[in-house]
Amino acid sequence: MINLAVLYTKKCRPLSIAAILDVFESVNSFYQHRQLQPAFNIQLISLEKGLNVLDKYSTLDTGGDYKSSLVLIPAFNSEYIDISEAIKQNYGFIPWIQQQFQQGAEVGSFCTGAFLLAATGLLNGRKATTHVMATYNLAKNFPEVKVQPEDVVTHDNGVYTSGGATNTFHLLLHLVERHCGRDIAVQVAKLFAIDMDRDRQNYFATFLPSKDHADTLVAQAQQRMEELYGKASTVEEIVGDIPSSRRNFVRRFKHATGITPIEYLQRTRLEGAKKLLEKTNQSISEIMYNSGYNDVKSFRQLFKKGVGLTPKEYRDKFNTIKSN
Repeated sequence: MINLAVLYTKKCRPLSIAAILDVFESVNSFYQHRQLQPAFNIQLISLEKGLNVLDKYSTLDTGGDYKSSLVLIPAFNSEYIDISEAIKQNYGFIPWIQQQFQQGAEVGSFCTGAFLLAATGLLNGRKATTHVMATYNLAKNFPEVKVQPEDVVTHDNGVYTSGGATNTFHLLLHLVERHCGRDIAVQVAKLFAIDMDRDRQNYFATFLPSKDHADTLVAQAQQRMEELYGKASTVEEIVGDIPSSRRNFVRRFKHATGITPIEYLQRTRLEGAKKLLEKTNQSISEIMYNSGYNDVKSFRQLFKKGVGLTPKEYRDKFNTIKSN
């Protein structure tokens, strides 16, 4: 039997806890239906002993001698993506997670739970993902982590992470298949109606660049790019008269936003194209020109690389109006 420890973190997202428990309880029921012992011994771990959760579980605290095989960290509530607040309230879990890993347990996080996992140091030098809207903050706060913004699930030497929302189920399926086999994983996928083949989450992203910096020159450049991305061909055409050398401007821009001016312009254009695909019936060629591109083949390639879908696939999935 696998000792599964699910952390009942402060300010956790209840839906994340419920999804984890629901999947592993379902696996146990599959085993029992086959007249087998349950696959998982599920235990909730909190910073306080004896908390009652969901009228079914009574938590153990981190001061006990519980030894786990698999430790899972749920997502935080959306307002707690602020890393300093999330880690501060759950700091007591960090040495416990480190100890469990050192004793041979695998460790995984879901969505923004990756911030607490990163704070343990176990993600240093490892690949990791999180909610697509939080990947920038994860990379900024933990530069030693190899953040993979587009990945749905990562697995790197016994440490797992998942993207946000329904991507939780893809990591859960991965863990079920790893510990219980493909047959049980397929049963879980059917029970919860989960597609097993999704491996990217970047087409759910919205480009929300950092603007909480104090560099007025960079802020001016950002505003110009967002206003003129569909009319200018290069960064120089947009910000060429800004009083700074190119080298100094690029350095300051990347320091303030986390990406280069060229990357910023590219992502602004793609975001503009996505909005036109969602909200208009313009042709692909019209959208291409209105987003600042002038070559259809290049536009399709850049869109597919940056978004994970072709322009047509994106429109089919997210368009909010009916075609004429």
